[in-house]
Amino acid sequence: MMIELFGELLGTFILIVLGNGVVANVNLDKTHSHGAGWIVITAGWGMAVFVAVLSTADLSGAHINPAVTLGLAFSGLFEWAKVAPFILAQMLGAMLGALTVYIFFKNHFDTTETPGVKKSCFCTAPAIRNYTSNFFSEVVGTFILVLAVLLITMPQLEYESFGSTKVGLGSLGALPVALVVFAIGLSLGGTTGYAINPARDLGPRIVHWLLPVRNKKDNTDWAYSWIPALGPVTGAALASLIHYFISCNC
Repeated sequence: MMIELFGELLGTFILIVLGNGVVANVNLDKTHSHGAGWIVITAGWGMAVFVAVLSTADLSGAHINPAVTLGLAFSGLFEWAKVAPFILAQMLGAMLGALTVYIFFKNHFDTTETPGVKKSCFCTAPAIRNYTSNFFSEVVGTFILVLAVLLITMPQLEYESFGSTKVGLGSLGALPVALVVFAIGLSLGGTTGYAINPARDLGPRIVHWLLPVRNKKDNTDWAYSWIPALGPVTGAALASLIHYFISCNC
Protein backbone atom coordinates (compact mmCIF):
# COMPACT_ATOMS: atom_id res chain seq x y z
CA MET A 1 0.00 0.00 0.00
CA MET A 2 2.94 2.35 0.53
CA ILE A 3 3.50 2.81 -3.21
CA GLU A 4 -0.16 3.79 -3.64
CA LEU A 5 0.11 6.36 -0.85
CA PHE A 6 3.32 7.71 -2.35
CA GLY A 7 1.52 7.97 -5.69
CA GLU A 8 -1.24 10.06 -4.11
CA LEU A 9 1.26 12.27 -2.30
CA LEU A 10 3.33 12.78 -5.46
CA GLY A 11 0.34 13.33 -7.71
CA THR A 12 -1.23 15.92 -5.42
CA PHE A 13 2.15 17.60 -4.99
CA ILE A 14 2.48 17.94 -8.78
CA LEU A 15 -1.12 19.17 -9.03
CA ILE A 16 -0.53 21.97 -6.52
CA VAL A 17 2.94 22.97 -7.77
CA LEU A 18 1.59 23.47 -11.30
CA GLY A 19 -1.92 24.63 -10.35
CA ASN A 20 -1.05 27.10 -7.61
CA GLY A 21 2.05 27.89 -9.64
CA VAL A 22 0.01 29.24 -12.54
CA VAL A 23 -2.04 31.35 -10.11
CA ALA A 24 1.17 32.80 -8.66
CA ASN A 25 2.58 33.33 -12.14
CA VAL A 26 -0.48 35.37 -13.17
CA ASN A 27 -1.34 37.17 -9.94
CA LEU A 28 1.96 38.07 -8.27
CA ASP A 29 3.75 41.28 -9.21
CA LYS A 30 6.71 41.42 -11.60
CA THR A 31 6.45 37.96 -13.12
CA HIS A 32 6.69 37.79 -16.91
CA SER A 33 3.10 36.52 -17.08
CA HIS A 34 1.60 38.96 -14.56
CA GLY A 35 -1.97 39.81 -15.51
CA ALA A 36 -2.28 37.07 -18.14
CA GLY A 37 -5.83 36.38 -16.97
CA TRP A 38 -8.41 33.73 -16.21
CA ILE A 39 -7.94 31.70 -19.40
CA VAL A 40 -4.29 31.11 -18.52
CA ILE A 41 -5.20 30.09 -14.96
CA THR A 42 -7.92 27.63 -16.06
CA ALA A 43 -5.69 26.18 -18.78
CA GLY A 44 -2.84 25.86 -16.30
CA TRP A 45 -5.02 24.00 -13.81
CA GLY A 46 -6.26 21.68 -16.55
CA MET A 47 -2.69 20.86 -17.56
CA ALA A 48 -1.75 20.44 -13.89
CA VAL A 49 -4.37 17.71 -13.64
CA PHE A 50 -3.11 16.14 -16.87
CA VAL A 51 0.51 15.94 -15.71
CA ALA A 52 -0.43 14.75 -12.21
CA VAL A 53 -2.72 11.98 -13.46
CA LEU A 54 -0.36 10.90 -16.22
CA SER A 55 2.54 10.71 -13.76
CA THR A 56 0.85 8.69 -11.03
CA ALA A 57 -2.03 6.72 -12.56
CA ASP A 58 -0.03 3.49 -12.53
CA LEU A 59 1.01 4.01 -8.91
CA SER A 60 -2.30 4.71 -7.21
CA GLY A 61 -5.05 5.30 -9.76
CA ALA A 62 -4.36 9.05 -9.47
CA HIS A 63 -7.27 10.12 -7.30
CA ILE A 64 -5.30 13.23 -6.17
CA ASN A 65 -8.53 14.56 -4.67
CA PRO A 66 -10.45 13.43 -1.55
CA ALA A 67 -13.71 14.02 -3.45
CA VAL A 68 -12.65 11.48 -6.08
CA THR A 69 -11.56 8.98 -3.41
CA LEU A 70 -14.88 9.42 -1.59
CA GLY A 71 -16.85 9.24 -4.84
CA LEU A 72 -15.26 5.88 -5.64
CA ALA A 73 -15.89 4.68 -2.09
CA PHE A 74 -19.52 5.86 -2.11
CA SER A 75 -19.95 3.92 -5.37
CA GLY A 76 -18.53 0.74 -3.86
CA LEU A 77 -15.45 0.87 -6.07
CA PHE A 78 -12.87 1.58 -3.39
CA GLU A 79 -12.29 0.12 0.06
CA TRP A 80 -13.40 2.38 2.90
CA ALA A 81 -10.45 1.21 5.00
CA LYS A 82 -8.10 2.90 2.54
CA VAL A 83 -9.99 6.19 2.25
CA ALA A 84 -8.40 7.92 5.26
CA PRO A 85 -4.78 7.01 4.33
CA PHE A 86 -5.37 8.22 0.76
CA ILE A 87 -6.81 11.53 1.98
CA LEU A 88 -3.92 12.04 4.42
CA ALA A 89 -1.43 11.43 1.59
CA GLN A 90 -3.30 13.91 -0.61
CA MET A 91 -3.29 16.53 2.14
CA LEU A 92 0.43 16.13 2.74
CA GLY A 93 1.15 16.34 -0.99
CA ALA A 94 -0.94 19.51 -1.25
CA MET A 95 0.87 21.12 1.68
CA LEU A 96 4.30 20.27 0.26
CA GLY A 97 3.19 21.62 -3.11
CA ALA A 98 2.04 24.90 -1.58
CA LEU A 99 5.31 25.27 0.32
CA THR A 100 7.25 24.67 -2.91
CA VAL A 101 5.25 27.35 -4.75
CA TYR A 102 5.95 29.83 -1.95
CA ILE A 103 9.70 29.13 -2.05
CA PHE A 104 9.75 29.23 -5.87
CA PHE A 105 8.00 32.63 -6.02
CA LYS A 106 9.42 34.05 -2.77
CA ASN A 107 10.81 37.21 -4.40
CA HIS A 108 7.45 37.92 -6.02
CA PHE A 109 5.53 37.25 -2.80
CA ASP A 110 7.78 39.82 -1.12
CA THR A 111 7.23 42.34 -3.91
CA THR A 112 3.44 41.96 -3.98
CA GLU A 113 1.69 44.15 -1.42
CA THR A 114 -1.94 43.00 -1.55
CA PRO A 115 -2.62 40.27 1.04
CA GLY A 116 -5.59 38.84 -0.88
CA VAL A 117 -3.55 38.41 -4.03
CA LYS A 118 -0.93 36.46 -2.13
CA LYS A 119 -3.57 34.30 -0.46
CA SER A 120 -5.05 33.47 -3.87
CA CYS A 121 -1.81 31.62 -4.64
CA PHE A 122 -2.62 29.22 -1.80
CA CYS A 123 -6.38 28.76 -1.56
CA THR A 124 -9.72 29.88 -2.95
CA ALA A 125 -12.06 32.73 -2.02
CA PRO A 126 -15.55 33.71 -3.20
CA ALA A 127 -16.01 36.53 -5.68
CA ILE A 128 -19.23 37.43 -3.82
CA ARG A 129 -19.45 36.06 -0.28
CA ASN A 130 -22.74 34.24 0.09
CA TYR A 131 -22.22 30.94 1.85
CA THR A 132 -25.34 29.31 0.39
CA SER A 133 -24.50 30.11 -3.22
CA ASN A 134 -20.77 29.51 -2.64
CA PHE A 135 -21.55 26.04 -1.27
CA PHE A 136 -23.83 25.34 -4.23
CA SER A 137 -21.07 26.37 -6.64
CA GLU A 138 -18.62 23.89 -5.11
CA VAL A 139 -21.24 21.13 -5.03
CA VAL A 140 -22.12 21.55 -8.71
CA GLY A 141 -18.53 21.84 -9.91
CA THR A 142 -17.43 18.76 -7.99
CA PHE A 143 -20.53 16.81 -9.02
CA ILE A 144 -19.56 17.29 -12.67
CA LEU A 145 -15.92 16.39 -11.99
CA VAL A 146 -16.59 13.23 -9.97
CA LEU A 147 -19.36 12.00 -12.27
CA ALA A 148 -16.99 12.38 -15.21
CA VAL A 149 -14.26 10.51 -13.34
CA LEU A 150 -16.65 7.68 -12.46
CA LEU A 151 -17.86 7.36 -16.04
CA ILE A 152 -14.32 7.46 -17.43
CA THR A 153 -13.36 4.77 -14.91
CA MET A 154 -16.26 2.44 -15.76
CA PRO A 155 -14.76 0.72 -18.87
CA GLN A 156 -11.74 -0.55 -16.94
CA LEU A 157 -13.58 -1.90 -13.91
CA GLU A 158 -14.17 -5.35 -15.44
CA TYR A 159 -10.41 -5.82 -15.52
CA GLU A 160 -9.79 -4.71 -11.94
CA SER A 161 -10.90 -5.87 -8.52
CA PHE A 162 -13.16 -3.34 -6.81
CA GLY A 163 -10.99 -3.75 -3.72
CA SER A 164 -7.82 -2.74 -5.55
CA THR A 165 -6.31 0.56 -4.45
CA LYS A 166 -5.52 1.17 -8.12
CA VAL A 167 -9.16 1.56 -9.12
CA GLY A 168 -9.25 5.13 -10.35
CA LEU A 169 -7.96 6.96 -13.38
CA GLY A 170 -5.73 5.08 -15.75
CA SER A 171 -3.18 7.07 -17.73
CA LEU A 172 -5.60 7.19 -20.68
CA GLY A 173 -7.96 9.16 -18.45
CA ALA A 174 -5.47 11.98 -17.96
CA LEU A 175 -6.51 14.10 -20.93
CA PRO A 176 -10.30 13.66 -20.57
CA VAL A 177 -10.21 14.62 -16.89
CA ALA A 178 -7.89 17.55 -17.60
CA LEU A 179 -10.40 18.82 -20.15
CA VAL A 180 -13.24 18.39 -17.64
CA VAL A 181 -11.33 20.51 -15.09
CA PHE A 182 -10.57 23.09 -17.79
CA ALA A 183 -14.26 23.24 -18.72
CA ILE A 184 -15.36 23.59 -15.10
CA GLY A 185 -12.91 26.45 -14.61
CA LEU A 186 -14.03 28.25 -17.75
CA SER A 187 -17.76 27.83 -17.18
CA LEU A 188 -18.25 27.67 -13.41
CA GLY A 189 -15.01 28.76 -11.75
CA GLY A 190 -15.55 32.48 -11.47
CA THR A 191 -17.82 32.39 -8.42
CA THR A 192 -15.53 30.62 -5.91
CA GLY A 193 -12.29 29.87 -7.73
CA TYR A 194 -13.48 26.25 -8.13
CA ALA A 195 -11.62 24.35 -5.44
CA ILE A 196 -13.56 21.13 -6.30
CA ASN A 197 -10.95 19.35 -4.18
CA PRO A 198 -10.79 19.60 -0.36
CA ALA A 199 -7.04 18.85 -0.24
CA ARG A 200 -6.29 21.43 -2.92
CA ASP A 201 -7.80 24.16 -0.72
CA LEU A 202 -7.33 23.07 2.88
CA GLY A 203 -3.72 21.88 2.63
CA PRO A 204 -2.40 25.12 1.08
CA ARG A 205 -4.65 27.18 3.38
CA ILE A 206 -2.91 25.60 6.38
CA VAL A 207 0.47 26.38 4.80
CA HIS A 208 -0.59 30.00 4.24
CA TRP A 209 -1.57 30.23 7.90
CA LEU A 210 1.76 28.78 9.06
CA LEU A 211 4.16 30.63 6.74
CA PRO A 212 5.55 34.09 7.51
CA VAL A 213 4.09 35.59 4.34
CA ARG A 214 4.99 39.28 4.35
CA ASN A 215 2.06 41.61 4.95
CA LYS A 216 -0.26 38.63 5.46
CA LYS A 217 -2.42 40.46 8.02
CA ASP A 218 -3.96 37.23 9.31
CA ASN A 219 -6.31 36.85 6.33
CA THR A 220 -6.29 33.04 5.96
CA ASP A 221 -10.13 33.25 6.16
CA TRP A 222 -10.95 30.18 8.21
CA ALA A 223 -14.60 31.28 8.29
CA TYR A 224 -14.87 30.35 4.61
CA SER A 225 -12.71 27.21 4.70
CA TRP A 226 -15.60 24.77 5.27
CA ILE A 227 -17.12 25.62 1.87
CA PRO A 228 -14.31 24.16 -0.31
CA ALA A 229 -14.07 21.22 2.12
CA LEU A 230 -17.70 20.12 2.51
CA GLY A 231 -19.05 21.32 -0.84
CA PRO A 232 -16.89 18.90 -2.84
CA VAL A 233 -17.75 16.00 -0.50
CA THR A 234 -21.46 16.67 -1.08
CA GLY A 235 -20.93 16.90 -4.83
CA ALA A 236 -19.04 13.61 -4.80
CA ALA A 237 -21.87 11.88 -2.91
CA LEU A 238 -24.45 13.13 -5.42
CA ALA A 239 -22.28 12.04 -8.35
CA SER A 240 -21.93 8.56 -6.90
CA LEU A 241 -25.72 8.34 -6.56
CA ILE A 242 -26.23 9.22 -10.23
CA HIS A 243 -23.46 6.81 -11.20
CA TYR A 244 -25.25 4.06 -9.28
CA PHE A 245 -28.44 4.55 -11.29
CA ILE A 246 -26.47 4.60 -14.55
CA SER A 247 -24.43 1.50 -13.76
CA CYS A 248 -27.34 -0.60 -12.48
CA ASN A 249 -29.71 0.51 -15.28
CA CYS A 250 -32.33 1.43 -12.68
